[in-house]
Amino acid sequence: MTTAATTTGRREFPFEKRHFAFIAGMIHQLAGIHLAEHKVEMVYSRLARRLRDLRLKDFDAYCALLESEEGAGEVGFLVNALTTNLTSFYRESHHFDHLARTVLPDARERQAQASKPRLRIWSAGCSSGQEPYTIAMVVASTMPDLRRWDARILATDIDTHMVETAKRGLYAADAATGIPPSVRDRFTHRTRGDDGETRLAMDDELKRLITFKPLNLLEHWPMKGPFDAIFCRNVLIYFDRVGRTQVIENFARLLSRDGYLYLGHSESLYGVSDAFRQTGPTIYRRL
Repeated sequence: MTTAATTTGRREFPFEKRHFAFIAGMIHQLAGIHLAEHKVEMVYSRLARRLRDLRLKDFDAYCALLESEEGAGEVGFLVNALTTNLTSFYRESHHFDHLARTVLPDARERQAQASKPRLRIWSAGCSSGQEPYTIAMVVASTMPDLRRWDARILATDIDTHMVETAKRGLYAADAATGIPPSVRDRFTHRTRGDDGETRLAMDDELKRLITFKPLNLLEHWPMKGPFDAIFCRNVLIYFDRVGRTQVIENFARLLSRDGYLYLGHSESLYGVSDAFRQTGPTIYRRL
């Protein structure tokens, strides 16, 4: 009898439990991502493409490559291939409503006397960029005097290919459906891609607000903060308990006093941290 992680006749490459265990252990070590056994088919389908690209005959050869000195560059491809990147503009819109109605007015009130008021927001796990561009749209449309502010949005992701995609700021034309029409008309425009297809392009006004950088949340963080708000949505679900605790403690350290943390709809700080108070659906304020 075979199981989900054993060789099957339907697969192009034999994929056994030992292959899955090796890859799951490596991705946990590299990125803190926990791959449960029900992710076997996802792992196989994404990595089978790499075997074809590399012209490797089987997963024994691929695992050997990952362990070798010559395979150092492949480790990045492994992390990129197994990182889930599902996002959209204005996803979980109540977070952006809260940003506009609470975080930005609070920042304005705190710095009413500053000659160059400061605003810092971090999109931690920015994927292909829709989240930080949405943040930028909210900031730019809510703050008419934005030019006098020292306002920056940091956008990071472990997937280097996604970071490069986000920098370009080009999306399928139908991606605009989630953006309010008045905001869409002000901050985006239509353009033709190299393939002749119509694309939705982010305006330079938004790009100037955002700095895109690759970052592994379980490694050293070069930024010092403080941040007024941090978005880390649908990222913690991939970490084990130790990884989640480590990341949340670092968020608390970098948030300004009374700063806000936004999590994904299936995430919670219950039993993870007592440094925050929940103030709304997946909205937490630093104590």
